[in-house]
Amino acid sequence: MQGMTPKEVVAYLNKYIVGQENAKKAVAVALRNRQRRKQVPQEIRDEIAPKNILMIGPTGVGKTEIARRLARMVGAPFVKVEATKFTEVGYVGRDVDSIIRDLVEEARRIVKARRMDDVREKAKIHAEMSLLEILAPTRKKEQNNPFNVFFGVEEPVQRQEPVDFHERERIIEQLRNGELEDKLIEIEVPQKEPTMDLFSLGLEDVGVNLQDFFGGFMPTKTVKKKVTVKKAREILTDIEAEKLLDMDSVNQEALELAENEGIVFIDELDKIVGNGSSGGPDVSREGVQRDILPIIEGSTVATR
Repeated sequence: MQGMTPKEVVAYLNKYIVGQENAKKAVAVALRNRQRRKQVPQEIRDEIAPKNILMIGPTGVGKTEIARRLARMVGAPFVKVEATKFTEVGYVGRDVDSIIRDLVEEARRIVKARRMDDVREKAKIHAEMSLLEILAPTRKKEQNNPFNVFFGVEEPVQRQEPVDFHERERIIEQLRNGELEDKLIEIEVPQKEPTMDLFSLGLEDVGVNLQDFFGGFMPTKTVKKKVTVKKAREILTDIEAEKLLDMDSVNQEALELAENEGIVFIDELDKIVGNGSSGGPDVSREGVQRDILPIIEGSTVATR
């Protein structure tokens, strides 16, 4: 995308969207302005605010598709939300700030995927070593008793078993030649615990991340799965790649990506227009525009 002119951006969008020339030109110019903003000195960059684009048209003419294709082209985090699902704080519906939380989570997913691709070759080597240990194990560890530490009993050490090096070399050769791809093996993978979205319940002011709090005390649970060697290699590669990531760096880059590159598409905005007859707080979904306004104007959103 670096250096693409608005005309080239419009030509790219023409491959997927029919018509809508004005909308394509508007988003192409906005994208060009976003690229130019990166080239100015840091001290004046914050003074340049992005412009919002209002698209009006019947269902199916390509409003959402233009924004989605643009985000996919530049690799920017993109979220599509319906304005009718949000309302004033304290009433039914989701908090408007959760739009930005969703955007940051999408940016985090993009950055994590990029970083995992960078370390995938190294992770493949670790995954192959794990496969070799499953197919031709060399160590046998006794089960540790969790009460040993209270009674001062030393933990059992690993006992080395006799290793048939010729057998291991043969298995390594078969692994690299793809001869064992259909062989069924049993692997242990981390178990994904069901999580509760506290933010959707209006508890975004909770001062402690409960999942991280309990995760420090409870060991990671694993489950055994019976899969082929081919599938096991993919699963183990993803696990090893994730271990190689610096999540603090991933989170920081995701925040910067969401702040500078993120695209929020607010749909069904016309459905929340009020009739102007209400004199006080309204429990319907018509009052949402007063909370969406700071997001559109530009604001700082505190999120975890």
